[in-house]
Amino acid sequence: MIKFLIKTLVIIVLIIAGYFAFIYFATYSEGVRAGELVKFSSKGVMFKTWEGEVSQGVSEAQLFEFSVEDKEKQVIKDLNRLQGKFVKLTYFERYKTFFWLGDTKYFITKVEEDKERRSNY
Repeated sequence: MIKFLIKTLVIIVLIIAGYFAFIYFATYSEGVRAGELVKFSSKGVMFKTWEGEVSQGVSEAQLFEFSVEDKEKQVIKDLNRLQGKFVKLTYFERYKTFFWLGDTKYFITKVEEDKERRSNY
């Protein structure tokens, strides 16, 4: 009876670990979004996360909300420096997210200033 309980517990732990590994490592989509960086801030009480918004259109109706993981130090530095400017964001989308990683499923991995859009204004 104890062997059965131990085997069942091991299987349950492996299923849970597999689920969390899938959510963290599997990506649903990846790509590039461009627009004006209108917001980037660190927020939260117990778990601080980096959250931002890019305006992709004329009105505020086309906002792309994203998160940045703490390990992406250069991305955080670049986003803080480029607030209010046009940027290209390279991102990946997870199926789901953990609350300690960010509020959205979109995570930024690279930031570039969009110099083509900048020269038009």
